Amino acid sequence: MSDKNRAQGAQRSFFSTLAAIAWSFVGLRRKSDFERDVTALNPVYVIMAGLIGVALLIATLLSVVAFATR
Repeated sequence: MSDKNRAQGAQRSFFSTLAAIAWSFVGLRRKSDFERDVTALNPVYVIMAGLIGVALLIATLLSVVAFATR
């Protein structure tokens, strides 16, 4: 990977990290996108995005169960 690609990858925002984590939750990700994410994502953003994703997943499941039991 060239220095130019690394510099572009290092500038990934929190919202692009959220998108990468969302695609990871779904399980649909191209190998090239995965490789770019591995080198470009900020670990702090990944942890924060993962926690937000887990909270949304749990809230969705609880809502579905609450709706189904009424």
